[in-house]
Amino acid sequence: MKKFFGAWILLTVLLSSFCANAEETGEKTLHMEEITVIGEKLVTPTRQTNETVYTGSEITKKGIEAQGTKASVSVYEALNIIPGISVESPDPYGLAAEQKNVRIRGVRGYSSAMTVEGIPNYGGNPMGPREYIYDTENFESIAVYKGTVPADLGTGVGARGGAVELRSRWPEKEYGLDFSQGFGANHYSRTFARIDSGQLPKIKTGLALSYSYTDAEKWKGPGDLGPRHNFGVMLSQPIKDKDEIRIWFNANELEQNLYRPLNFKQVQDLGANYENDYNEQLTGVKEQDIAYYQYNRGDYSNRDMLAVIPFTMSDKFKMTFKPYYSNEDSEILGGSTSQGGIITKRKRDIERFGLVSQFDAGFSWFNAALGYWCESSEMIIRTQNYDPLTFAFKGYGMYMESDDKGIVSSPYLKLSGNTERFNWQAGLKYFWYKDPAGQGYTSPAPSYELIKGDDLFREEKEYDKLLPSLGVSYYLSDNIELYTAYGRNQIRPYAYMPLINLYNQNRAKFQEAGVTLNELFSGYDMEISDNFELGARFRNEWMEIMPAFFYAKHKNLLTTVYDPRVDLSYYQNTGKASGYGMDLECSFYFNKNLTFLLNPAYTILTYDDNLGYQGAVLDTEDKQVADTPEWSVKTGLIFSYKDFELVPMLRYLGKRYGDAENKEEIDDYMAADLKLSYAAKNLSFTKALKVSLEFSNIFDEEYVSVINSMDDTRAGNTSYYVGAPFTAMMTISLEL
Repeated sequence: MKKFFGAWILLTVLLSSFCANAEETGEKTLHMEEITVIGEKLVTPTRQTNETVYTGSEITKKGIEAQGTKASVSVYEALNIIPGISVESPDPYGLAAEQKNVRIRGVRGYSSAMTVEGIPNYGGNPMGPREYIYDTENFESIAVYKGTVPADLGTGVGARGGAVELRSRWPEKEYGLDFSQGFGANHYSRTFARIDSGQLPKIKTGLALSYSYTDAEKWKGPGDLGPRHNFGVMLSQPIKDKDEIRIWFNANELEQNLYRPLNFKQVQDLGANYENDYNEQLTGVKEQDIAYYQYNRGDYSNRDMLAVIPFTMSDKFKMTFKPYYSNEDSEILGGSTSQGGIITKRKRDIERFGLVSQFDAGFSWFNAALGYWCESSEMIIRTQNYDPLTFAFKGYGMYMESDDKGIVSSPYLKLSGNTERFNWQAGLKYFWYKDPAGQGYTSPAPSYELIKGDDLFREEKEYDKLLPSLGVSYYLSDNIELYTAYGRNQIRPYAYMPLINLYNQNRAKFQEAGVTLNELFSGYDMEISDNFELGARFRNEWMEIMPAFFYAKHKNLLTTVYDPRVDLSYYQNTGKASGYGMDLECSFYFNKNLTFLLNPAYTILTYDDNLGYQGAVLDTEDKQVADTPEWSVKTGLIFSYKDFELVPMLRYLGKRYGDAENKEEIDDYMAADLKLSYAAKNLSFTKALKVSLEFSNIFDEEYVSVINSMDDTRAGNTSYYVGAPFTAMMTISLEL
């Protein structure tokens, strides 16, 4: 890491010198003005502050609010308005923590990145973002980059499926209090409160505190989806004339019972199995008691803190430091049919701390950003087995001990500028990750004591990749902009637990063949995607239409391979896939009282070749990747009259498949939601009083929501979750 830090300092000095010369020779350029529209904006184009080309979409505060209660507790649910993003959940309230599924242009959600102010949010088992730990009332907006990802976003494990940036709602300049109380079916209740101190006299410190409590019973089967407690602290402290130090803290605690999945045979008779769920009582029969609802639950705890520390040297030069710390401590129980029936407890203890530092230089025709992201992480992920009848400890399913911490070192450089109607930007990020060595243990009966195995040792590995990006745009007129962008993304190796578990369960076979665990991990690599996009933006005061055509090549995908030495199959990074399609964002502002939204998407994502399994060939070439609909549509209206507002929304998802060979076909569906609200402003006791009624799935459509499968899953190995039925909620909110 020292060599990268030294190079970063040297580049900073050189760039400062170059930019100083650029200031003397810079030309005055034409900046296209934004057009003021007459209606409500739900989605807008977006970019980073030091960029010139719009490569992302931003969901406004109004866009988050329009999607109702579930978008308050789930970032993924807030994304569901964006074309090309498929979000599915078995729960109408957004509370089901790790049972949601999201795909961005066909790529699974845990292959995408999530950041708060550019700071990465992620964990392991499953790898990827922890999207359920925030109250979205504490964000001004949410930006989504579906292809080209800005180099200055700390993307954590990687961003093969794109990146989501949460843009904080920092302390307000004036005193304020936001309060809301929600009620609904299945004993749903949500309380949210936020208080802003305003700038304190003399020192001008701003402080915001927020707290929420959310709970509900599951809509089917026994058990609850909460309680969920969320606590937030945001602090701002002006320094000098132009800078402001900001500190952000978020704490989340969640307990919940899980929904039970169905198999393909059951979803073929959906009406008969729609409310099939876990058992309410213990029976004394092992095969039945692994499905007891209290043996299928999760307890999640997350703490995240970051600071934004700027230092403005002049009107042209600025330094920013973003230190951060993150901790996760979670336990998930689940019944399993292995070993004749056991209860497995997955324990996650994850700690990360790091720093994003950046030097910015800005001129009338040229911007530059030179940065360095580093992180140290420790992930302790283990499984423990228990007897379903006595809950007696039955040893460890997986026990690995790392020799050191994982290290990320990632310098990056971004350049951007414009001349008259032409805008350009280029970025280059170097991603380096050291995966520490690990020692595995077994715990055989009857003592279940840990025993080190020489064949369970995994060597330290290093992964690195250069990740370039490029974007250009041109204004044909004040109302028409064309753009094109390219970006390479990656995700570091994941799915360690399935490989370790398979080795442990078949250890004798591997030992007889002379195959060690380390040899299996030698076939792991980073997944890579090259993303190309061509789009346009047509706009005036009453409409905005943004078509985007995309093409992506994915390589080193984690896929199952057959090993004849042991007559077994396991994961290796050998797959290739191609994706293409079109997203279309359309907003029509007919007048100040009526906004119409239409966001269709067409997505193709297929494997380039047939896959091999157990010596046979799976017919996967040119077959649509599992859980990826070719067509999807999100549409809706915002109609307001005086103090009343009506927001009907309609979502359509085309047919999907639950397996790589497209044998398990899942029907398309259409679901409608409705939100009604009344808002009274400037009352004697409050600035605003709002009462909202929400109705989700108002026609009570029965459909499959989540398809829980890997991209290369064979028929018969996929689990399915159904969508929630008609649900009604009411929320009363006050603003003081």
